[in-house]
Amino acid sequence: MTNPLDEAKATIRTDLFGGRGSVRIWDLGARTPPFSATLFCELDANGTVGRHQQESEVEQVVVVEGSATITVSGRAHTCVRGSAVAVPLGAILAIDNGPAPLRYLIIKASRSASVVRP
Repeated sequence: MTNPLDEAKATIRTDLFGGRGSVRIWDLGARTPPFSATLFCELDANGTVGRHQQESEVEQVVVVEGSATITVSGRAHTCVRGSAVAVPLGAILAIDNGPAPLRYLIIKASRSASVVRP
C-alpha cells in the first residue's frame, strides 16, 4: 500500500493568500458528490493562511494535530486536535497557527451542499 502522505506527493504553497510560511497539501482523492475534495494540510509553526473568501465551495476544517486560531468572517475559533470549523459559501477564512506545525483536513463540498433539503 502506498503512503498517501508521501512527502514527494505534497504540493507546497508559500505565503498562501498573503499569509506567512509554507503549507504542504496532499489531495487524498476522496470525491463523492457533494464532496469535491479532501485535502490533508500541514502549516508551518507560527505560519498563517491569509484571509480569503470561499467563492465556489463550502468547507469544513478539521484539526488533526496542533492548535491554531481559525477565523471565519471575523469570528475567531480557538482550535485544538479534534476541533471542526464550518466555512460557509461567501465566508472569509484565515488561519493563524501556534508554535508547532498544524495538521488539518479541508473537506470541500459543492455549493449545492449548502442548501438544506427536507
